[in-house]
Amino acid sequence: MTLPPRYLSIAGAGLLAAGSWWLLQYNTEEPSYSPLPHSPDFILEQFTATTMGLNGLPDKRLSAEEMRHYPDDDSTELIKPRMTVFEEKNPPWRITSDTGWISGDREIVLLNGKVQIDREEAPDIKPLHLTTTNLTIHPEQNYAETEEYVYLESRNSWAESTGMQTWFKKPVRIKLLADVRGRYEAE
Repeated sequence: MTLPPRYLSIAGAGLLAAGSWWLLQYNTEEPSYSPLPHSPDFILEQFTATTMGLNGLPDKRLSAEEMRHYPDDDSTELIKPRMTVFEEKNPPWRITSDTGWISGDREIVLLNGKVQIDREEAPDIKPLHLTTTNLTIHPEQNYAETEEYVYLESRNSWAESTGMQTWFKKPVRIKLLADVRGRYEAE
């Protein structure tokens, strides 16, 4: 006995529907999302954050063209960061670099690539321009250090060194560590 083609079409469609229903019933596993290791959970562009001192005045300001936060270690990467360290009655320190990284506990800021530190002239304070690479900043201590080449200039005086330690708040000081040479012109 042969079935008419119309019945074969209906039987084929029924088998197809039953097979689809069966696949849906036994394949209900939800697709899972797992982020790639060390991938950012958010990105900010053109951001600025300011911390205030106990005196109610700005203490530090951090800006960057881009900031990427990573939830796996709570670290932050920065593109073109700019940091300002304020002093109550003196010109602020302005620090820039190519890139940066902030530890998850916020105790270490690494500025990578070319780093520049500038301070404007004020009464009893000479202007300062300093260039180095790979600077480590400890924000709570207002302290920075590098083991790299350092060049600093102030008016007609200059110095260069391998390695440096800097304290941005009183007593402000810069310690050049090795292979120091320079020229100091008395005024």
